Amino acid sequence: MPNIQAPKIPEGDKVDFDDIHRKRQEKDFAELQSLIEAHFIQRKKDEEELIALVNRIDKRRAERAEQQRIRAEREKERQARLAEEKERKEQEEQRKKQDEDAKKKKALTQKTQAYGGLQQKQSEGRKGAKKQTEREKKKKILADRRKPLQIDHMGDDKLKDKANELWQWLMELEAEKFDLSEKLKRQKYEINQLLVRVQYHQSAKGRGKGKMGGRLR
Repeated sequence: MPNIQAPKIPEGDKVDFDDIHRKRQEKDFAELQSLIEAHFIQRKKDEEELIALVNRIDKRRAERAEQQRIRAEREKERQARLAEEKERKEQEEQRKKQDEDAKKKKALTQKTQAYGGLQQKQSEGRKGAKKQTEREKKKKILADRRKPLQIDHMGDDKLKDKANELWQWLMELEAEKFDLSEKLKRQKYEINQLLVRVQYHQSAKGRGKGKMGGRLR
């Protein structure tokens, strides 16, 4: 802004008010022009700062969007790897479980067969011993019952009586034989039922031990 000084009024001279008013207007105009120039300079500076700020915001926004895109891709890849690893582990565990179940089933089958073979041998041995014992008992009973008939000194009436007595005795033997046969059938049936129940309980007990062993592992 130009350096404008107020006019001095000479002593004894005539005062020129028009000149004073003109100079004041020039001063006011110069000050206004300086303010306008300063305003435009500050406005331009503010606009430049605003443009720089907008550019920085846009740049930061683009950088954040790129970072988020990269993180999203990495997270997607990580989730895919986790899912693949999980599926692989599940397949591996399922395969191991199937192998263990197959081994347990095979071992149980072998034990059942071995036990069945042993039980069959023991049963056959008992049956053989029982048959031999029963055969000996039958021989002894028949030997005791089958006494030689002494009929040489008997007459006709006594022979008839003896024949009737033998016939009655034969009928009693037939009835006793039938009763014993039915009793033997019932005993065989009960024994078979007991054997089936024993085998079922032993098989269930073996399965229970297999399950407990699998959990302890």
